[in-house]
Amino acid sequence: MSGSGSILAFLEGEGTDARGRTLFDVLGFDNVALEQTHDFIQWLFPLTEPSAAVPGSPVLSQDDVEAIRASTMAQCAMAAATDRMALFYATTHDWLMPNDHNHLRITRIIRSLRLLRGEAEADAFRDAILARVAATRAPVSARSRGYWETA
Repeated sequence: MSGSGSILAFLEGEGTDARGRTLFDVLGFDNVALEQTHDFIQWLFPLTEPSAAVPGSPVLSQDDVEAIRASTMAQCAMAAATDRMALFYATTHDWLMPNDHNHLRITRIIRSLRLLRGEAEADAFRDAILARVAATRAPVSARSRGYWETA
């Protein structure tokens, strides 16, 4: 599925995702919903390639990338989404294991931020994740940490 404007509308708070949820619905998820729902991250942090985990998720075109970069509302939404996910990872611990589905989410977030918001935002999120792993001495796999470092 191409973004074709629907992803921009979602990120600007004017559209819905494939399940009819608004940006505000998703940002309002509690930690349990964030953990148990598997089809929102592709809308908050879209990429230019299809999701292997959630077929039919938005796939950004170059026009989508440029529109999201230029949209103040989309940038604010992504900042809010980044803050929400950073809080989730700072206050939960189930992901602090060798392998977890959240590791793929973290990689996606870093890559999407780098593409749509910039190096500083991507690096700040990555550094916060790696700091939490180090502070808790979590046994997160070297493979996951390597993906985060190179995302």
